[in-house]
Amino acid sequence: SCVRRRGAVKKLLENMQADLRSLSMECKKKFPPVKEAAESGIVKIKTIAARNTDILAALKENSSEAVQPFLMGCGTKEPKITQLCLAAIQRLMSHEVVSEAAAGNIINMLWQLMENGLEELKLLQTVLVLLTTNTIVHDEVLSKAIVLCFRLHFTKDNITNNTAAATVRQVVTVVFERMVAEDQKFKEPPAVPGNSNRRSVSSLRPSAKDAYMLFQDLCQLVNADAPYWLVGMTEMTRTFGLELLESVLNDFPEVFLQHQEFSFLLKERVCPLVIKLFSPNIKFRQGSSSSASSPAPVEKPYFPICMRLLRVVSVLIKHFYSLLVTECEIFLSLLVKFLDGEKPQWLRAVAVESVHRLCVQPHLLQSFCQSYDMKQHSTKVFRDIVNALGSFIQSLFILPGAGNTSSTSTPDTVRHQIKCVMTCVCGVAVFCPRVDAVCVFAVAHEVWEEMVNACWCGLLAALSLLLDASTDETATESILKAELSVASLCGRLSLVTPRDAFITAICKASLPPHYALTVLSNAANLSNKVYSIQGQSVQMVSPSSESHQQVIAVGQPLTAQPQGTVVLTAKNIQCMRTLLNLAHCHGAYLGTSWQLVLATLQHLVWILGLKPAVGGVLKPGRAVEGPSTVLTTAVMTDLPVISNILSRLFESSQYLDDVSLHHLINALCSLSMEAMEMAYGNNKEPSLFAVAKLLETGLVNMDRIEILWRPLTAHLLEVCQHPNARMREWGAEAITSLIKAGLSFKHEPPLSQNQRLQLLLLNPLKELSNVLHTDIRQKQLECVLQILQNQGDSLGPGWPLVLGVIGAIRNDQGESLIRTAFQCLQLVVTDFLPTMPCMCLQIVVDVAGSFGLQNQELNISLTSIGLLWNISDYFFQRGEAITEELEREEAVLLKQAQDKGEPLNRPFHPAPPFDCLWLCLYAKLGELCVDPRPAVRKSAGQTMFSTIAAHGTLLQPLTWNIVVWKVLFHLLNCVRKSSTTADKEKIESGGGNILIHHSRDTAEKQWAETWVLTLAGVARIFNTRRYLLQQLGDFFKAWEVLLDHIQSAALSKNNEVSLAALKSFQEILQLVTPMKDMDKLDVLAAMDVPPVLMESLQGSGPGRPLVRSDSLAERLVQRYGAQPSLPPPGEELDDSALWWSAWNTWYRIGTECTRPPSGGKDKLVFVPSQPFLTALIQIFPALYQHIAGGFSMEDLKKLGVILHGAVSVPISSDSSPFILPSYTEAVLTSLQEAVLTALDVLQKAICVGSENLQVMYPAIFEQLLLFVEFSCKPPQYGKMETKHVANAKYNQAEWVALNYVPFAERSLEVLVDLYHKTACHKAVINEKALQNIIKTLRIPLGLKYACPAESTWKLAVSSLLKVLSIGLPVARQQASSGKFDTMWPELANAFEDFLFTKSTPPDNRSIQEFQRNEAIDVEVVQLISTEILPFANFIPKEFVGRIMSMLNKGSIHSQSSSFTEAEMDIRMREEFSKVCFETLLQFSFSNKVSTPQEGYISRMALSVLLQRAQDVLRRFVNDERLSGRCPLPRQQVTEIIFVLKAISTLMDSLKKTQPENVDGNVWAQVIALYPTLVECITCSSPEVSSALKDALGPFKDFMQPPVSKVQNGES
Repeated sequence: SCVRRRGAVKKLLENMQADLRSLSMECKKKFPPVKEAAESGIVKIKTIAARNTDILAALKENSSEAVQPFLMGCGTKEPKITQLCLAAIQRLMSHEVVSEAAAGNIINMLWQLMENGLEELKLLQTVLVLLTTNTIVHDEVLSKAIVLCFRLHFTKDNITNNTAAATVRQVVTVVFERMVAEDQKFKEPPAVPGNSNRRSVSSLRPSAKDAYMLFQDLCQLVNADAPYWLVGMTEMTRTFGLELLESVLNDFPEVFLQHQEFSFLLKERVCPLVIKLFSPNIKFRQGSSSSASSPAPVEKPYFPICMRLLRVVSVLIKHFYSLLVTECEIFLSLLVKFLDGEKPQWLRAVAVESVHRLCVQPHLLQSFCQSYDMKQHSTKVFRDIVNALGSFIQSLFILPGAGNTSSTSTPDTVRHQIKCVMTCVCGVAVFCPRVDAVCVFAVAHEVWEEMVNACWCGLLAALSLLLDASTDETATESILKAELSVASLCGRLSLVTPRDAFITAICKASLPPHYALTVLSNAANLSNKVYSIQGQSVQMVSPSSESHQQVIAVGQPLTAQPQGTVVLTAKNIQCMRTLLNLAHCHGAYLGTSWQLVLATLQHLVWILGLKPAVGGVLKPGRAVEGPSTVLTTAVMTDLPVISNILSRLFESSQYLDDVSLHHLINALCSLSMEAMEMAYGNNKEPSLFAVAKLLETGLVNMDRIEILWRPLTAHLLEVCQHPNARMREWGAEAITSLIKAGLSFKHEPPLSQNQRLQLLLLNPLKELSNVLHTDIRQKQLECVLQILQNQGDSLGPGWPLVLGVIGAIRNDQGESLIRTAFQCLQLVVTDFLPTMPCMCLQIVVDVAGSFGLQNQELNISLTSIGLLWNISDYFFQRGEAITEELEREEAVLLKQAQDKGEPLNRPFHPAPPFDCLWLCLYAKLGELCVDPRPAVRKSAGQTMFSTIAAHGTLLQPLTWNIVVWKVLFHLLNCVRKSSTTADKEKIESGGGNILIHHSRDTAEKQWAETWVLTLAGVARIFNTRRYLLQQLGDFFKAWEVLLDHIQSAALSKNNEVSLAALKSFQEILQLVTPMKDMDKLDVLAAMDVPPVLMESLQGSGPGRPLVRSDSLAERLVQRYGAQPSLPPPGEELDDSALWWSAWNTWYRIGTECTRPPSGGKDKLVFVPSQPFLTALIQIFPALYQHIAGGFSMEDLKKLGVILHGAVSVPISSDSSPFILPSYTEAVLTSLQEAVLTALDVLQKAICVGSENLQVMYPAIFEQLLLFVEFSCKPPQYGKMETKHVANAKYNQAEWVALNYVPFAERSLEVLVDLYHKTACHKAVINEKALQNIIKTLRIPLGLKYACPAESTWKLAVSSLLKVLSIGLPVARQQASSGKFDTMWPELANAFEDFLFTKSTPPDNRSIQEFQRNEAIDVEVVQLISTEILPFANFIPKEFVGRIMSMLNKGSIHSQSSSFTEAEMDIRMREEFSKVCFETLLQFSFSNKVSTPQEGYISRMALSVLLQRAQDVLRRFVNDERLSGRCPLPRQQVTEIIFVLKAISTLMDSLKKTQPENVDGNVWAQVIALYPTLVECITCSSPEVSSALKDALGPFKDFMQPPVSKVQNGES
């Protein structure tokens, strides 16, 4: 910088020398002195430069000399030289190398030039440079310079004038700037003597003094007085003076405020001056004519001065208000007066501008209010200002009256005035928010209140008018901003009336014109008085807004008032935005005005067609009601913004305090109530604004939801009950969204620790259940579903509420609702059972049950039964945990109950809580088991019994008591009752087009299935849980009841039920002392129980649901460490009473069902089915094991009756093809098998039983014999007609008798077998069993070929033979006792009936068959020969006689004249005859003849025989002779051969016999045969010949010489 400075100095020196050289050149000829001076100046400068280091200081010291040549140059008055010199002087000044003295010289020289009127602009320039570059000019020099400028201002040259004016202004400013600089330099203010007056300026510093003198003179000049300091002034204008005063006051207020001298000047000089100058304006009235009578003509106001005066006043008030309180009061009053309507228009306009300047300074307004309005006996300045402005605005819109001709201002000026006034008013209105709120309330609450009260009426009037008239967007904006500010301030100050008035104004401006909105019209009454300000009644002009406003939307009104459509203008939308802004930013102060704001917004939203979307946000929706809503593109782009602001408005409610929030909620609720009332009774789309916004408000205030939850939800619940569907839907949407949001919100503390809040949140969900509209319930359930999915884990104590909602279903609600509710339940059961308190499990069971019982949707009922199974499974798996928790709860509840002195109210109370849970489950399933729908009953039944089977072990023994009596038997009773009263009408189809199988096509048949299931289930429980049940006191009673149920089911007229009852009976009879399965099989096998039965005793029959796969037994073992069904060791239970009870039941069932019907043919009779009877009989063996010990003869008889009855029952023709074997097969039906099995079991038991049991044998024989008779005489069933199966066409006979042959035959085999074992038993002998057997067998034997089946008589024979082979020895042993006496005649009859049957064999016999039959006859004879005749001496004579005569009859066939087929056949029985004959012979000559009787029989028989032989031979000979060449018939040949063989046999026998045993008669007859034999020799048949040879041979032994008679006689 040093180098740069050196360069500058060097350049300055060079320039100076150059300037001097130029001067000397210019003045060389005309002005030699100047030239010389210039040249010596050059030398001087060079010497200064050479001698001094600080060249500039040296120059300044010698500046007078340095300047001198240039001053001389100016003195030449030569323009060119003067300009050159002035430029050089300016250069020196600008380098600040001019001393004070030099400056004085320069000024004097400039003054001379000025007086000569030379280079005026250059002069001004030079003065300015001199005064601005340094501060060396003071006092008189300064004043001279200033006067110079003033004088140049008043020259004739325009340019000079203006330049001078500018220079004066600048110079004045410089003077004051110097003073400010000086003050800063000397920081502390100069000491002020005690009494300072205007003359005492001695205490001021130099610059301050200059400023003081200058200002004082300016005042003098304006006042048209002579100046003290500015000597030499020639003329001055007031306007210029006022301008200078204003600029000084405005630019340097601190000078006046800091220096008392200056303040004094203000007070003493300026204010009086201003007031004086104002006087013409004040007195002047526009339009008043200056009449001649007035003392002096009134001076007219002069615009330029007036305007400048007002500016000065503005500055005074603005800056020096604190100094000039009183004076300001005067000024302000003057301003107010200037606004008066009688003043000239321009004056008023200027006044408005001044007021505007003040109004933009809030602190000033505040001060006015404090200083004047709030003081007693003072002008109400502030109020006056506002009211004056109001009047002024009104006057602008007043229709020009007739007399008011002077108001001829152009539209432009009016527009400008309006703009100006507007800014004024807005300034007043906006004053408040500039001040910090805290300060407001801390410092000056009263001031503000006073201000508002003073100004609000006037402001509102003015603003409303302006707003109405405004056509410019920015203007409108500022007016609205003003209204907004006042409203907000009133709110803060709790001034309700003004607040509501302003808000109403904004609201009205937002809505279309003439829109009837009751809220606003009420509020508007407040502001009506506004329009008569200051007692003047003002005629309003409503500038018709539509005329100059752009219409941007057309829509439907929400009110009933304006019919058709309404239009919204851009201004309406602008106002709406202001309203939104008000609510958004100042919501906390709105209080009850929320009502106004929201009502208006609601209507606007409606007209714009905004509709609520998710979360309550309003979105532009399709216009619902026709194409009435028309939106321009301008507003379309605006809508999202408005919608967004609307949302933000309600979001900002989170910042409101609690009281304000309640105001907001109340306002929304009452709006909503109105909307609801409007929506009643018409189908118009309702306004959902309030509901949507309630939702939004709730959502953003979740953190303090408790304070608003009750009013909010109470109202929304009312909305949910509204008849208008859309309204309802939104009510539900709002309430469910709030609940979901409330539950998912992260509360502090969390909900899990704040149960009260959680229940509070869930409560409205429960309340929704009382609403009958299905759409609402649907929403409610969807909400529950979402809550479960999102917060299911944390519901805790809320579970009962949620479950209550899910379970609140009714049948009239329709499928879809029930389906949704059920989804919720499924979710609960699958996912949330472990998380809920155990106390709720019972509710879950109830709810699941209620879904089972609903009748809208069958699948849901069935699935809910599945859920019950899942629930039971859960109980089972978590049993211990649940028990613990429940017992803890129970203890608490018990204590509470005791404290209140009440009993504990819980279902099934005395049972432990966990068991109660089970009982509730069983009770629910029990209800479902008697549901009207068969599918539900079936499913419920299976589930119930499966759960009891699977999980019953968890129950306490006492609980079982309840299960048995309250659950199982209760269920059985209900089912029995329903089944017996069920409808027998045919059901055509199962709903829709499902076909029903004929076995289920009546209600009765469907109930039958239920009965079956139930009975089977109960029986199974009795079977599997017997040891547990037996420990209960009343087991026997329960057993009796169960048997009673089994009996009534077995005797029901439904085959399915009855058969199932027997299955259940079988099941409970398996209650054998527990043993392993294998042992059980062995025992049964040992007792010869047939395999079929074993299976039914063991297996899971068709009615038993399979045990679930996760091996229940294993789980039980893990849990209890033992098999559940075993009794404690060493404790055998005494069951006989049970079994006898069962036996009685069995007997009753048997008796009832096998009793033949008594009625005639016409009645429809019920005949038990074969499977039923079979099952019934199959039960006996199992039952018998248990009662064998006490089974008496009487019981046996009872059994016999039932067996006989059962076998006698016929089959209905339509089932016979399935049961009967085809006639040719000799197969037993299963019933017959069972009957025999029963007897077999009995017989085996007797075998191994004690002596006293064996008396039962005869009864068994008797029974079997009855059955044997069936082979020939099928049993009769009452009076029913049955057809024999062979000739029954299935569709003709109703009942078909069975084929009893196989059964009878099997019975016979059994009989023989039994007899084989028991022939020697006393009872058998005593009861004449053998005789009975023979007697029965005699029937088929007698019928022989006439038997229904050939096998029968064959079997009868073989059986007889077997029986006799065993029985005859016994009979012989017992001959002496006479016990068999009656048997012999029976036996003889039997032999005779069989051997000489009356029935003829069928024609189609083959030889082989004949021979087989003959062989049977031969066997019988052989039996006689081996078993009877050898023991004739032990046998009654008559019997032997009959036997002999039979043999005789068999051995010789009596001659019959005709050749019938029959005889031929008989004659063919050669072998038989031969055997008979041989037997006869054998016993004729036995030497053991013990009695004459026997011998007689033999002899008699022999003579008959010989006689017959004789006859046959003779006949043969004759026939032979007659026949000639023709051979004889085969039969005859055979017969002769047989006779010949018989003769030879006889001869052999005679030879062997002792001669004394043979009667003489016989000999005679034998010999008499000989001639006849000889005659036969001629026979041509070789067979006859050989037989004849055999017969003739033995006669040689008789060829002895005769002995004399005497000799003979003597000997």
